[in-house]
Amino acid sequence: MKTILTSHQLAITIKRLAHQVLENHINLENTVVIGIQPRGIFLSDQIVAEIKKQLPAKKIQYGKLDITFYRDDIRKELHEANQTDILFSIEGKKVVLIDDVLYTGRTIRAALDALLDFGRPEKVELCVLIDRRFSRQFPIQPDYVGKSIDSMVSQKVKVFWNKKDGKEEVVFTH
Repeated sequence: MKTILTSHQLAITIKRLAHQVLENHINLENTVVIGIQPRGIFLSDQIVAEIKKQLPAKKIQYGKLDITFYRDDIRKELHEANQTDILFSIEGKKVVLIDDVLYTGRTIRAALDALLDFGRPEKVELCVLIDRRFSRQFPIQPDYVGKSIDSMVSQKVKVFWNKKDGKEEVVFTH
């Protein structure tokens, strides 16, 4: 394993991503934040917590999106669905979609399909912790990036989160 981001670097990166989102959505009035299940929510939870620290008086519309049944690349397997928790319409809203690793773009494509069940957004922006730049199968690019990396197909990027894994770190594995 090779470390991409240490726990300390990860904390700084999450804070930076939250500040970048705030730069473009200063009042949050017409903005919603959506984390992608299962692993994107660990990042979105922390970004939303950081935004709340910066704007404690503002109400943040925050939801969690399950894309299991919108995927086009895992239909042959039986999968356990995660919970979607979006208790508001995204009709006419600016959506900040958050996931941990952007690789082929298939997860994001599925998320865009799933979002339409909750309304037609004015705009969708993508925030990712890790952008694996040269592996896209769809023309999808992030608006907010924690770290861009170049990697081989044989390498895996693993994001460890305290809530799930007991540590916070991003690593390459083989």
